Amino acid sequence: MREILADLVAEQQGLDQSLQRAPDRDWRQRVATGGVTVQDTIAILAWGEQHAARLITGKLSIDDLLADFGDLSTFEKAGVAEGKGKRPQEIIEWWRFARADVVDALSRMKPGQKVRWLDGKISARTFATIRLTDTWSHGLRILGCLDKEIVDTARLRHIAWLGWASLPHAFDAAGEDFEDVRVELGGPNYARWVFGDEDADNVVRGPAGDWCRLVVGHTDDPGELTATGDVAELALEVAGIYR
Repeated sequence: MREILADLVAEQQGLDQSLQRAPDRDWRQRVATGGVTVQDTIAILAWGEQHAARLITGKLSIDDLLADFGDLSTFEKAGVAEGKGKRPQEIIEWWRFARADVVDALSRMKPGQKVRWLDGKISARTFATIRLTDTWSHGLRILGCLDKEIVDTARLRHIAWLGWASLPHAFDAAGEDFEDVRVELGGPNYARWVFGDEDADNVVRGPAGDWCRLVVGHTDDPGELTATGDVAELALEVAGIYR
């Protein structure tokens, strides 16, 4: 767990630092999606971490969470509502304490230890990867609306893997039959990340940044990604971690 938790903390701290000393007008800026502001987006992250900590420690069940909110959109709206009336410093402190609780709880677990999730159980390592992905995804929108530099890091490999691992679910959500797809990516500093069977007939290739932005829904444009095979071509249309 040490590696994924270190990367999770680094991703969170990177976004946190980008907002330090930000004027109030930055917190009121609208992000690229919907009518939410930067402050609302950090409130969503804090709300998510708060509930994630309760799930891990058994203080909340996924069934209760689904009964209360039903879907991701309703859950995020509740987080925005919870943050209304708070000052930016209160919001970011809320996020800091909530995310620390998650990291603390995960640090006490083995990588393969299971956490009850939406349609079954996932490993603690995968749970941590989801938290990293949520941070990066929301951070893209925040940094983009504030015209701040976005630097892709080696931490993308976690998001790239999750995007590949989520393909069967994405195909199912789209009502399509899934076949094995290999994903071959070029990461920062000439890194090469490959996921899937080396004998797969369907292959997606290209920059890791393009793949990660696609699978978190930041864009519908595959950019420089290319597909070999009909199923790989379809993967570029339906891939999505949050489907």
